[in-house]
Amino acid sequence: MNQISQFIPARGARRLLAALAATALVAGCASSPPAQVATPMAATSSAQAPARIPVKVFVAAMFEIGQNTGDRAGEFQYWYERYWKGATPIEVPGALKPVYCNADGVCGAVLGMGKVNSSASMQAILQNPRFDFSKAYYVISGVAGTPPSRGTIGEVNWATWLVDYDLGHRWAPEEGKPGAPTFMPRKGYEEYRRFQLNPALTAWAMKLSADTPLKDSDSARKYRLRYPDAAARRAPFVGTGTHMTGDTFFHGPGMSKQAQYIAKLYGADDYVITEMEAAAITLVIKRSHGTDRVMSLRGAVNFDQGHPKESTLAHLDPAPGETAGGFAETVQNIELVGSRVVDHIVTNWGTWQAGVPALR
Repeated sequence: MNQISQFIPARGARRLLAALAATALVAGCASSPPAQVATPMAATSSAQAPARIPVKVFVAAMFEIGQNTGDRAGEFQYWYERYWKGATPIEVPGALKPVYCNADGVCGAVLGMGKVNSSASMQAILQNPRFDFSKAYYVISGVAGTPPSRGTIGEVNWATWLVDYDLGHRWAPEEGKPGAPTFMPRKGYEEYRRFQLNPALTAWAMKLSADTPLKDSDSARKYRLRYPDAAARRAPFVGTGTHMTGDTFFHGPGMSKQAQYIAKLYGADDYVITEMEAAAITLVIKRSHGTDRVMSLRGAVNFDQGHPKESTLAHLDPAPGETAGGFAETVQNIELVGSRVVDHIVTNWGTWQAGVPALR
C-alpha cells in the first residue's frame, strides 16, 4: 500500500484498493463454493453408489484353464455354468479375477494358485465395499493330490482340518538321525498353522452330499490298478479328513509320510489331501469374519507318490501315457458335490443365515 500511495493520489489509491478487494472476493467465491452448494452434490454422489451385495455363499476356485465356459474345464467352469452364466463380472482392485454374483446371493471368483496369490485375492474381495460378507458361507474349491493309502483319483473330500505344510523348520535327511523326521514346527505360530473347521458344518456337508453320484473314466480306472492299496483302487467317493496346504508340490512316499507326521503332530485327523491354498485363505477369512462358516472341498486328480514300480522323479515328470486320468471327471465331481450344499444353504437361508443349524 505504501508503494501504491507514492505514485497515485490518495483518492485514486482508495478506489484502486477497493477494486482489488472486490476482485479478490469474487475470485474467492469462485474457488470456494458455499457449503450449501457442495452438500447436495455429495448427497447425489452417495445416492448413485451401488447397493452392497449380501453374499450368502462365496465359492473360491484357484484357476481356470481357458474361458469360463465353452472349452476345457478347470476348477471354475462348472461352478460358473451353474450359477453365473451371463452374470456381469465385478472387477475388484487387488483380486486376480472378477467376482460373479447371481440374484440368490451366490458369488464366486478365481483367486489364483498358491498361498500368497489366493489369500491376496480373498483379502481384496472381503474388503471391497461392494459386498456384504457378514453372514456368508465359504466353499474353498479345487483339485488336489491324495496319498494312495487314503484316497483315489476322482474322489471329493471335505476338510475337517487345514494344516500348513510349510510353516516350520526343515533340514536334509542326512543331517539328522537316520529315519527321523526332518521337520519341526516353529513356536508361536500355533494359530496360523492349523485350523479345525466347524465340525457341525462338515457334518452337514457330508449329510447333504455323501451319496452324490460321481463321474469316473476308463483311464482313471486303469491307472488306479497300478497301486496295491485298497483305497487307491476304490471308485470315486465323498470323504473327509485333513487337507495339507503347501506351496511345495511334494512327491514321494517320504514327503507323504512327513505330511502325515505333521498332521498327527498338530492333533489333526489323517492327512488325505494335499493342496496349495486353503489354510491361507481361511486365515484371511478368520481375521475378518471367523471360521465357523468355512468349508474346504477338494477333488483328487493325482496320487502324492508313484506306484511301487515307479520312481518319485518319474512320477513327478511322467512320460506320455503315464499320467493319471480322470481330471475332467474330477472337476465336475467337485461341483456336483459342492452345489448340493450351496443350494441347500441358499434355499433354506431363513434357517442358515443366523449360523449352522443343529444337524437333524
